[in-house]
Amino acid sequence: MTPEPRLGCGIALWRDERLLLVRRRRAPEASTWSFPGGKVDPYEPTEAAARRETLEELGIEVGPLELLCVADLIDPEAGQHWVSPVYVAQEWQGEPRLVEPDKHERFDWFALDALPEQISIAVVTATAALQRRLQR
Repeated sequence: MTPEPRLGCGIALWRDERLLLVRRRRAPEASTWSFPGGKVDPYEPTEAAARRETLEELGIEVGPLELLCVADLIDPEAGQHWVSPVYVAQEWQGEPRLVEPDKHERFDWFALDALPEQISIAVVTATAALQRRLQR
């Protein structure tokens, strides 16, 4: 049990009106669809952590990032509180592939109006922010 909040990060990969989501194998939020991302290491800027995690998980190097939102996962039963900035990227080098199958079952692309049922708190928060941004 960790009483203090932990810092995570994620990247919403956005292309052709669709988001790339990964299906998580591990806690927190096992079996949900989420963004590539993970834990921020000590003294690591969150943007650098999001880039590193996306490279480790999908084998791609993302281009420019823009902060989309900050998501809070608060689970008192599990004794966890994660605070996670979510960035959006529309450009990257390489084609996404499942590099860490022990962490993710698979990945897929989803339209905002056709998201899967089991999505992470970060995806709930980020898709709402992305929809607001698109309506401007």
